[in-house]
Amino acid sequence: MPSRALVIAAKDLKLLTSGGSGLAQSVLLGLLLIFLFSLAVPVGSSMGPQGAAAVFWLSTAFSLVLIFNSLYGLEEADETRLALLVAPMAVQSIWAGKVLAGFVLLLISQAVFLPAVVVFLGQDIQGALLPGLGMLLLADWGLAVLGGLLGALAFGAQSRDAFLSILLFPLLVPLLLGGIRVGGAVFSGDPGEDLSSWLTLAAAFGAIFTGAALALFPFVYRGD
Repeated sequence: MPSRALVIAAKDLKLLTSGGSGLAQSVLLGLLLIFLFSLAVPVGSSMGPQGAAAVFWLSTAFSLVLIFNSLYGLEEADETRLALLVAPMAVQSIWAGKVLAGFVLLLISQAVFLPAVVVFLGQDIQGALLPGLGMLLLADWGLAVLGGLLGALAFGAQSRDAFLSILLFPLLVPLLLGGIRVGGAVFSGDPGEDLSSWLTLAAAFGAIFTGAALALFPFVYRGD
């Protein structure tokens, strides 16, 4: 399964980054949100560290919806979903490939969002770098795992963006809370609490939903 998943991920990344439309839309949406929130900050002042972290993760969450709609839309546009289903590989390989591609695209998007938060919201990266990096990777994995499963559920439905958002956002609350707390510590330089509990929560979240997605994805993607 890993080799087939890597092939699918490479194919999806090539299609989305070569055309640029899928990735560009998610990045532009995130940047627009960051810019709009910056307008609420009085001139000459900066947003609080946790507020800035909340804007960063909110931009990431909305970008996630566009990323996975684009990833699953590739098969819809080319009418190749059936070809993937009858290919000699486990159906879970499709999910794993989409998750890997989504994970990479999320990291690329965040590489743009983070400097934008620093510039537009007046933040500095002052401390808690290792916990911040750990939370970034763990939370992104959890986001990608859920996006890969629920994106398949929303596949083919009308108003996929709204449908996926309704399904996805309530489940993301624990990850977003952890990301905001750890992100606030990165921007302020003062953890104020033990951050390991949030990292443990993010790791458990990713592990639980990875197992659930591996079990449920074949039924969701086939439409059983």
